[in-house]
Amino acid sequence: QVQLVESGGGLVQAGGSLRLSCAVSARTGSRYTMAWLRQAPGKERELVGAVSWNGGITYYADSVKGRFTISRDNAKNTVYLQMNSLNPDGTAVYYCAAEARYFHGSSWYLNPHEYDYWGQGTQVTASS
Repeated sequence: QVQLVESGGGLVQAGGSLRLSCAVSARTGSRYTMAWLRQAPGKERELVGAVSWNGGITYYADSVKGRFTISRDNAKNTVYLQMNSLNPDGTAVYYCAAEARYFHGSSWYLNPHEYDYWGQGTQVTASS
């Protein structure tokens, strides 16, 4: 069983930065592909970024590429999402997710329904 707890959300002015953290509790936590997804009101949940179990491979949605950075510290069992140059389009509930599957191969990580474990979410609001 995997437990995920997000923190770091809040209100920020457009152009500002936030760093989200996801504390991972799992017997073999370091072998999970980890991801950050978000869901805005009235919209479907979408993948923001994903990272392989050793942090060596990352993926970003086009909408955040160059502004967001996903990383993980397996020694601390924590996954991070550094968000810079936030704009109002980034306002959403952000979720941390985990899946016991390797990152390479098919693009399974693009599909939110492929993740078995989810945190409770943290609200991020970027005001204009």
